[in-house]
Amino acid sequence: MIGLVVNPVAGVGGPAGLAGSDGADVQRLAFARGARSRVQERTAIALRVLAAQHPGVSVVTAAGAMGADAVRAAGLVPRVVHTTRASSEGADTSRAVDAVAAAGADLILVVGGDGTLRDAVAGLGLVGSGSTTPENRAVAAGSGAVSAETGADLRSHGGARGGTTPQETPTAAPSGAESGESGPNLRSCERAPAVLGVPAGVKMYSPVFAVSPSAAGAVAAEWITQGGLPVEEREVLDIDEAAMRRARVDPALYGFLRVPYRSGRTQARKAATPTTEAAAVEAAARGVVARMLPGIRYLLGPGGTTAEVARRLGVEGSPLGVDVVLDGVVIRKGASEHELLDDIAQGPAKAVVTVIGGQGFLLGRGNQQLSASVLRALGDDPLLVVAPEQKLIDLHGRPLIVDTGDAELDAKLAGHVRIITGVGTSSLYAVAAPELVPTQ
Repeated sequence: MIGLVVNPVAGVGGPAGLAGSDGADVQRLAFARGARSRVQERTAIALRVLAAQHPGVSVVTAAGAMGADAVRAAGLVPRVVHTTRASSEGADTSRAVDAVAAAGADLILVVGGDGTLRDAVAGLGLVGSGSTTPENRAVAAGSGAVSAETGADLRSHGGARGGTTPQETPTAAPSGAESGESGPNLRSCERAPAVLGVPAGVKMYSPVFAVSPSAAGAVAAEWITQGGLPVEEREVLDIDEAAMRRARVDPALYGFLRVPYRSGRTQARKAATPTTEAAAVEAAARGVVARMLPGIRYLLGPGGTTAEVARRLGVEGSPLGVDVVLDGVVIRKGASEHELLDDIAQGPAKAVVTVIGGQGFLLGRGNQQLSASVLRALGDDPLLVVAPEQKLIDLHGRPLIVDTGDAELDAKLAGHVRIITGVGTSSLYAVAAPELVPTQ
């Protein structure tokens, strides 16, 4: 049985240049900047793929924008087991996941970003509150690596309590998380339902996401066809967004989820750039600076390699935002999607982006300010890509990925891209658009 939980405000902070969407204040600011969440659109893509292969299938979900609306729009049948309460966004996501699991879903699609999947871990009761303590923050920044001691400790948090009674309607007996108990029903990881993230947030570094919404729908369809799929325990990481906006990237490990794995459809772990590659990053950055032309506005995207480009230019950038540089001067710092469009209208421009290590994403992960609208406004050759050669070697031949949410644009960007790897050196590397991958 397939379940679905949607975080209705996921991703709204990305186009607004806010490095995340956590918290009501951030969401209000994002909306004030003209941003909107595309979570319903991305949910619809996943469900249309599922509906094409299993028309009329029932989906266990939450009411309204948290799932049922999207299920009905896709022509599927919602079985609502949770209604939204006046509570924090994270708590309501956790309650919804708990209720969907209690109703018997064996694969739950959770639509959002890292923070939403962190709420899913809490909803399933897989770890206790100790997951946020310093001794459990053993994940190296961005590496996805977990020490054996930390992994064993987190896996041991699964309790002996069983699931709650399945709920047939929103008015049925509430699950433990909603009945005034101390928290959701604890489940051992082995007995918990499988979970697959549908990417719709800003931060999606955890290896629990499908590479695209259509890939998530294809995995769900295959799950039904085959009566299940092999699963792997994978880490759920999240970053303190307030600290991240101050350029402090300190990810914490919040637990593990059982994730169905399919090559080419399930996102890989993010790998940090080793400190031993500092010279290679510096050489790649110098190669980009050498290719920069006067009169061109360069949109420096987030990432350690692009931050080195800023240092080489002698400017102070925002390593987790998008800055506009013209003739060696920052003319816009931490720009939103709409601000980038305003700057592009003033003259020729190009986006400078790097590769997310281990995952291979160029667009759609942490740089949503570089939206489909912005990329189209940049013209036929919108990207200047920079990365140390080792990042490409570590992909073992897997293509780079673009996921702008615009299938037509992604198809245009797919093919091959030249990547600057040093002063006078570059590599031609394959680029794939996951929405074009056959789902049958």
